[in-house]
Amino acid sequence: MKRIWLVFLVYAGLIGCFAKKEAVNALKTGTWRAVINIQRQELPFNLDIEMVPEVGYRMYIINAEERILLDEITVTSDSVDIVLHLFDANIKARILGDTLRGEFILNYATDYRIPFQAVFGQSYRFEKKTSEEPTPDFSGKYSVQFIHETDTIPAVGIFEQHGDNLTGTFLTPTGDYRYLQGSVGNGGLFQLSTFDGNHAYLFTAHKEPAGKLIGEYYSGKTLKEIWIAEKNENAQLPDADKLTYLQEGHDRITFSFPDIEGKTVSLDDGRYKNKVVILQLFGTWCPNCLDETKFLTSWYDANKNRGVEIIGLAYERKDDFTYARDRVQKMIGKFDIQYDVVIAGTDDKAAASKTLPMLHEIISFPTTIFIGKDGKVKKIHTGFSGPGTGKYYEVFIQQFNETVNDLLKDDLPLM
Repeated sequence: MKRIWLVFLVYAGLIGCFAKKEAVNALKTGTWRAVINIQRQELPFNLDIEMVPEVGYRMYIINAEERILLDEITVTSDSVDIVLHLFDANIKARILGDTLRGEFILNYATDYRIPFQAVFGQSYRFEKKTSEEPTPDFSGKYSVQFIHETDTIPAVGIFEQHGDNLTGTFLTPTGDYRYLQGSVGNGGLFQLSTFDGNHAYLFTAHKEPAGKLIGEYYSGKTLKEIWIAEKNENAQLPDADKLTYLQEGHDRITFSFPDIEGKTVSLDDGRYKNKVVILQLFGTWCPNCLDETKFLTSWYDANKNRGVEIIGLAYERKDDFTYARDRVQKMIGKFDIQYDVVIAGTDDKAAASKTLPMLHEIISFPTTIFIGKDGKVKKIHTGFSGPGTGKYYEVFIQQFNETVNDLLKDDLPLM
């Protein structure tokens, strides 16, 4: 009898241990604060995890007003594998109760692993200001210069501050830095960060007595730049419609690229004849491109019967058709893209320029080319001002519609 009782107690103890281990290793739903470590700097972002009945875990990356849905999450024993949106990237971590600890991995890059950690129940982003010194106000519009070795890139910074909380973005000639979120820390430290599943950006700065901002910009494992900003409500960028242009003697775009089924697509195809055609030069790895794709997908659904077509020209991370096709096919499925998409080349800008030699060069993904019903190029727009830029996004939409409406007029004079 004693032996039977002893066996029962051991069995019950084991069951209790297993139950406790299972409870500890469950992926908790709710708010998490995540940190990845880049260049000896902590880059924070926020996560929201939920369990959807009969579907599974859903996770959202939060940057200011943005919520990026992650719906490919696998929990096995005490580990979680998170596919990061459309990107060829993952977070792989161990579940340790209220903590996740692991790595952020870019699968297309060689040995690209960054330490990752997240803590459950923490809703803040940067450590809160503890000193009682006055908090400088960074709100406003700024003329910005990013300085990298011998290169200087102009930008426009737009920041909004409420108390210690700070949001904003930078607009550059080739696109914007999308949704940035942060706060003002001890010593008046300006802090903004974003993580979209593929790109990790951290901005810090201090305000000098005269009002100039001097700061540092960190991107991923290696890129670091100094940035300088001065408040300027009249700050503006070079004309995005004049940065990319045709070589002298050319007035048309020609190409023959395969679609995801391997069928060759050309502007000479009958479906584009006597129509306005919009070419979207993009990559599935590019957040600005994904923002533009969302816009174009919705716009095309509403306007495809007006005599206009869109062709997406994908430039992917690897010179491998199968790899590129799979990345593009996933994007088409996620966004329900109804316009044509082809595989054009790789994301190397010099190599990409060779695929369209009638252009002076390709300097940005995305680049949008507007072609009239006569087959001639009418306008080339470099970059994209997305929803994270607020009124600049609204201006882009207005100008986009005005351009297409003008091109659809039968009496449009040739340019």
